[in-house]
Amino acid sequence: MPNFLVQALPTGSLDIIGDVHGEFQALLQLIENLGYEPDGSHPENRHLIFVGDYCDRGPDSPAVIDYLKSLITNKKAKGILGNHEINLLIDDAKDGSGWFFEERYRSDLRNYSPFKRVKPENRDEIKEFLRTLPIVLERDDLRIVHAAWSNPAIDTLRAVKSDDFLDYFFECEHKADNYAEKKGILDKYLRAKQDWKEKIEDPHVLMPLLQSYIDYDLLKNEFNPIRLLTSGTEGPAKQAFFAGNRWRFSDRTAWWDSYLDDVPVVFGHYWRQLFPQPVAKMSKYSLLFKDIDPFSWHGAKKNTFCIDYSVGARWRDRHKAQAPEDSAFHLAALRWPEKIIMTDTGFTYPTR
Repeated sequence: MPNFLVQALPTGSLDIIGDVHGEFQALLQLIENLGYEPDGSHPENRHLIFVGDYCDRGPDSPAVIDYLKSLITNKKAKGILGNHEINLLIDDAKDGSGWFFEERYRSDLRNYSPFKRVKPENRDEIKEFLRTLPIVLERDDLRIVHAAWSNPAIDTLRAVKSDDFLDYFFECEHKADNYAEKKGILDKYLRAKQDWKEKIEDPHVLMPLLQSYIDYDLLKNEFNPIRLLTSGTEGPAKQAFFAGNRWRFSDRTAWWDSYLDDVPVVFGHYWRQLFPQPVAKMSKYSLLFKDIDPFSWHGAKKNTFCIDYSVGARWRDRHKAQAPEDSAFHLAALRWPEKIIMTDTGFTYPTR
């Protein structure tokens, strides 16, 4: 059986769209701004490419996934999986997923209401579709991944032949847990998880740095290439921090600073800011870009580019009745090979 986790990009010109996070109207507006018909056709035969994280936090995740499915089915687009789709597929109900998981619904109302919920009879259909998406797209002049490019991890995926990659995912998880159990890491993590379960999502708690969480989180990435590629590289945090509406103890690292291949990589995941913000107002994850121009290619060879401009935080604007054009959070596309940014609010910027 041919490998399907690493697939070829279409030939020709592309428009690479960042993390959508349920912002369906922003997606439709961006596609129109890019010159596409609603069915994904383009007069210049361009193709849409999506970097993952289609769901969670926004007002209409079901519509985004349904639209993406129609585009991909009709060969008008290609998309890869992000960490939010992985969470959905493995039934890991996290912040912002109340549109899909009943157990998150009430807690998500505080931040993300109003949001449309999936019909119960459509849950399996969504999972079935997402299981068909690859982790990586590539061609000679360009690479697409959600969070981090790792040649060893991708080479490992090239050899995965299972017709359901989740078998492989859970095999990796099982190996990690076996190792964690032998080293005493798993027991310490489970005890800490139980001890802090009532406070892990409370921003007002004075939270210590929990080493047991760090050890377990880093181990999971080490054993599971799918986690690494969709969640990125991480290291121990210097202190506990609140992000994504829960306390965290390991922090994202700038893998692009050690990327030495000549082929450019475009990815999402990292909550870049389109317009410079005071550091005090930036999210913890956006701080990776605090010294990087928002339109600059970055990394060791200046050939990596994060196209996630934080539209997943636009729920904050809705609480303030703020219009999208006045937002700090945008949905954007990188036009390839032109290397131009286009946003849902109609701005265009050359990258540099």
